[in-house]
Amino acid sequence: MAVLDKMEAQLRPVETPMVPYPAKYITQASGEKLVVHQLSRDDVPHLLKAIQPLTTVEKDFYDVVACRVVSELVGWLRYRVKDEYCLLGTVNGEIVGMVNGRMLTEKIGMSYHTLAIRQGLRLGAQLFAAKMEYHMDFLKQDEVWVVAESPNGFKRWMIEYELEPRFEQWHELGGVPTYVLTRKLWEKHKAAKCGGRRPVPEELMAVAKQMILPSTYGQIPGYRREA
Repeated sequence: MAVLDKMEAQLRPVETPMVPYPAKYITQASGEKLVVHQLSRDDVPHLLKAIQPLTTVEKDFYDVVACRVVSELVGWLRYRVKDEYCLLGTVNGEIVGMVNGRMLTEKIGMSYHTLAIRQGLRLGAQLFAAKMEYHMDFLKQDEVWVVAESPNGFKRWMIEYELEPRFEQWHELGGVPTYVLTRKLWEKHKAAKCGGRRPVPEELMAVAKQMILPSTYGQIPGYRREA
């Protein structure tokens, strides 16, 4: 066992201290409150239960995104990804979406995925904005590399944020063209894209931490409940 422990220590990347993301809440048009808070590694097995039902949904590339998110989260759980984080969105304690990414360097962020489980409220857009807020306002990075794996993602990120194309720079996710959110673009779009209030009231935070598994898969086009 001692030999295995020593080898495992050699395999694990050295982690960079990262400022935690302060939880916030965003009041929706319905009056419900979307709470965005950061997860720990210990939360990963539970979150995987929420994501795995989407790994076979072909519509809107949910299968690609969900499968990759599962891989990224397991890599984080098993200490095979350096400096990764995950932010969760809940409404009334129910998981409605998540975003993840990592620090590439002190000044460059690597956006991984945005996955919205509840449809129709632009929750994915609000969670993506929270992710950019984390990189820019709390990690104090200069830019974030972003790719889109669906036409909807391209419209939401590349077009709406006017992201800078940088096709010569390869993103970690592979061959999808790389675009970049610069600090100048963040400051231009932040007020319109990034909302929310802090701190989250204790009672609301306690409900958010329940992380209830989703009941809204049926809203996702192409989802079929297993028999």
